[in-house]
Amino acid sequence: MGVAMSALNRVAGARVVERLGLKGPFERAVSGMTRAGFQTIGVAGRTWAATRTLTAPKRLPTADRRDLFDLTLTDEQELIRGTVVEFAAEQLRPIAADADAKCEAPQGILATATELGITAIGVPEELGGLGAERSTVTNALVAEALAHGDLGLAVACLAPAAVSTALVLWGDEHQQATYLPPFVADNAPAAALAIQEPHPLFDPFSLRTKAYRSSGGFVLSGVKSLVPRAAAAELFVIAAELDGRGPALFLVESGGSGVTVEAEPGMGLRAAGTGRLTLDRVAVPATALLGDASSTVYAECVRLARLGWCALAVGTAQAVLDYVVPYVNERVAFGEPVSHRQGVAFKVADIGTELEGMRLVTLRAASRAEQGRPFAREVALARKLCADKGMAIGSDGVQLLGGHGYVKEHPVERWYRDLRAIGLMEGAVLV
Repeated sequence: MGVAMSALNRVAGARVVERLGLKGPFERAVSGMTRAGFQTIGVAGRTWAATRTLTAPKRLPTADRRDLFDLTLTDEQELIRGTVVEFAAEQLRPIAADADAKCEAPQGILATATELGITAIGVPEELGGLGAERSTVTNALVAEALAHGDLGLAVACLAPAAVSTALVLWGDEHQQATYLPPFVADNAPAAALAIQEPHPLFDPFSLRTKAYRSSGGFVLSGVKSLVPRAAAAELFVIAAELDGRGPALFLVESGGSGVTVEAEPGMGLRAAGTGRLTLDRVAVPATALLGDASSTVYAECVRLARLGWCALAVGTAQAVLDYVVPYVNERVAFGEPVSHRQGVAFKVADIGTELEGMRLVTLRAASRAEQGRPFAREVALARKLCADKGMAIGSDGVQLLGGHGYVKEHPVERWYRDLRAIGLMEGAVLV
């Protein structure tokens, strides 16, 4: 694509093209390629094959049930959270603006995130991972810490973990033996959970992507949008309407025939390298069906993804608060800091209050999920609160900086754009 565009630009600038009256068509061709973005077939660099034999799928046991809801972190959680907080502050925050402009996350940062064990936290120790029990709260803390650095980069780092977590929760022994080992290796593959579709008022329980039974397994057709790291992904978990059984999850290798990816940068989450995934009669084997098409499995997948977005909202909202407090204390107008004005002070206090509510309902839902308790109501409350208040906090952050909030010199405009994704995104992350 790069060579072709370079050649077209050189040709379009040649005098002979102008004399022949062809300058317009060449310029339109270059413009069309730029608007369309990069469209490629799926990545086919990895051969997926079982490296070991499992007699049964490996599941993480649920955490011990607790009658009291306690937000006190364990020593292990403190260590993990502290490590990720440091990584986000020292490596994600400084490059966030550049990654947002380029619509991609640097490969070095993604490799470092893998080295931290983000994709291995939810994988059982028997399969080479770091998990001893289900750790939804820990995963939520990791997501929050990453989003405090940058939400788009956090999604890019967490996207492969969504697939590895799905395999642990719902994969059978064959699927785990085939696909999980690379996620605990040094070169963990790019992967993504694709639920979102490109149409208004999208409902994850009413999918337009269809899966039909065939003699060899299933055939999938449809379009998925805003898929993180889509161009580089080697494996997808695709949500599709299975004929006669409702929504289901399928493992789709990106190198399969009929899989194409097109760049799809959005208003926010630009650093996540989002793309549009088109499935044109993609044939997958019967073993690609994840969770036996159980409606319970799919509902849990949607809820855990929404919970992940709530944790991301908390992290970015905390970044807004941490940025505006020193700003309003140091910004002097009419001879005194603007924080002395009640209209400013009350708005900052509202951000702090709403943020604590967002964090509380998110961790409560995560705690119930990891204990194996029903958590549908808690996730619904968390999503509603984080979607509404997260967007409001982003808007208030821009407002509190006045004209400075509108320019890219300050990161609040990027956080405002990113936080607007919380209420509409489905899938992509999973805790």
